[in-house]
Amino acid sequence: MAGPMRGGPGGRPGGFQKPKNLKNTIKRLAKYLEKHKLLLFLVMLFVIFSTLGNVAGTYMLEPIIDDYITPLIGTNPSGADFLPLIKMLSVMACIYVVAALSSFAYRRIMLYVSQKTLNEIRGDLFNHMEDLPLKYFDTHTHGELMSRYTNDADTLREALSNGVVQLFSSTVSVVSTFIMMLVISPILTIFIVLMLVVMLFCVKKIGGKSAKYFKKQQNALGAANGYIEELIEGQKVVKVFCHENEAKAEFAVLNEDLRHAATKANTYASVIMPIMGNLSYVNYAITTTAGAFLVIGGMLKVGSVAAFLQYTRSFSQPITQISQQFNTLISAIAGAERIFEVLDEKPEVDDGYVTLVNCTVDENGNITESEKRTGTWAWKHPHSDGTLTYTLLKGDVRFHNVVFSYDGKKTVLNNISLYARPGEKIAFVGSTGAGKTTITNLINRFYDVEEGKITYDGINVKKIKKSDLRRSLAMVLQDTHLFTGTVRENIAYGNFDASEEEIENAAKLANADSFIKRLPHGYDTMLTSDGANLSQGQRQLLAIARAAVADPPVLILDEATSSIDTRTEELIEKGMDKLMHGRTVFVIAHRLSTVRNSDAIMVLEHGEIIERGNHDELLQQKGKYYQLYTGQFELD
Repeated sequence: MAGPMRGGPGGRPGGFQKPKNLKNTIKRLAKYLEKHKLLLFLVMLFVIFSTLGNVAGTYMLEPIIDDYITPLIGTNPSGADFLPLIKMLSVMACIYVVAALSSFAYRRIMLYVSQKTLNEIRGDLFNHMEDLPLKYFDTHTHGELMSRYTNDADTLREALSNGVVQLFSSTVSVVSTFIMMLVISPILTIFIVLMLVVMLFCVKKIGGKSAKYFKKQQNALGAANGYIEELIEGQKVVKVFCHENEAKAEFAVLNEDLRHAATKANTYASVIMPIMGNLSYVNYAITTTAGAFLVIGGMLKVGSVAAFLQYTRSFSQPITQISQQFNTLISAIAGAERIFEVLDEKPEVDDGYVTLVNCTVDENGNITESEKRTGTWAWKHPHSDGTLTYTLLKGDVRFHNVVFSYDGKKTVLNNISLYARPGEKIAFVGSTGAGKTTITNLINRFYDVEEGKITYDGINVKKIKKSDLRRSLAMVLQDTHLFTGTVRENIAYGNFDASEEEIENAAKLANADSFIKRLPHGYDTMLTSDGANLSQGQRQLLAIARAAVADPPVLILDEATSSIDTRTEELIEKGMDKLMHGRTVFVIAHRLSTVRNSDAIMVLEHGEIIERGNHDELLQQKGKYYQLYTGQFELD
């Protein structure tokens, strides 16, 4: 089977795309552009100067030939007065210079406006993305989101910097040129219009065929790229199962499909310009012949025919450009619409009002808020009557009859009740999909419960401001993510205020210090590509150190040691014990050896707690945990 169909970076399908709501998207783009109204006015002004300058310069051929060159034919050069001709040529040159400078000016200004606008759109998109709930990222692929920043933004940039101006310029050029052609000779203009109809018919027919095969080419390219990406990522599997020949054969089919579609697409695209060019030559020849007869008949002057012929050369090209730019603009607006779809997503709702503050506690147990970092924290709880109460942050987490569903249809957690007193270690075991990770997601308020409630130090977590709630927690996930930066910076991600000593102590606690010091530059070693130069176990140790430097009262370990071998796991066990000491800890693990010393173990099945107790108590019950531990039943 071939890889999934992807249409380039971010998996965006190829082919011409139309916006769903053209009017609304244009209005929203206009709001960004209206910040540059003065510059856009100057752009329009310079476009008019440039276009009309070229039209006026061409029209000057008529008086120069008829009034200044023709009278000099046959005269003695030594006695002829060339000064009037030189003056007219100078005026003509000045007009073209003004047109060229105007063209440079509007292109430069529009380049600034387009880049500034894209800068604002990208900024709004990224800032809004950071405010979106985790649910949005769980339901959209990374490639789908990246395509907004790459494909869609680049298409929009091209349209703003070139497409809009080119469309306006071509329209002004066509209208002004057509008017001048009518002024010079209505009869010759009829020939031009008739030939233009033929040219547009050819563009429509051939362009339609080209667009059809270009769409097939994009789809074929997406399939080939997707297959290559898939095979590169899975090259070990390919070699282990000796699948090289089959992979080559499958790629050959995809490659041939791409070749066929690309050949057809580019064949039609390549013949458009030669056909248009040849038709323009035919048009030029017909116009020249008709013009000659009109000159012979005394109906036109030679200068008028020369100017008209020049107009015929510059009339068909803008019309072709208008057709091309119109499609580009429509595609760009479709891209802008995709960007606005993300901007229209509802941001994460945070209606919490209880905040986390530094505090001091006197000998009588009275809590006083402090502006300085004290290492002691309290929940600052404002009440409706205007009073404030302070609750010491201890890490007491309780679930009260919690019911939860991700999609509103399938219940993931059903009537979950549990408690974790300060300093206790609570473990969750069960099959994949039993709801273990969901419980930790609810503690963090990545999702909010539908029924029941969760309390933190006796306060409903819905009342706690999300940023403050999450600041009191630290998580070590199964999938470790390291950012581009030094080892020191990646550990400090858990606490940007941490000193170098605190960072190194955290690394020592996680038993990461020894391997870090063996790196080329120690703590200043640069990590890229998600820490590709480290082993999976080393990356996991850095994640544990990151949690340690945060020094939270509550710690969540979601398969935190899954990527660490047994020997390494034994080495960090003491460090983990130190890290967990005095903290409320929630542990999710497939290795039951890692949860033996937990204060309580919850066995989940289909979103319900079916057994609870410590290790010895659960073994005595000889239920599901006993089966798991003795190997009679395996976690899937």
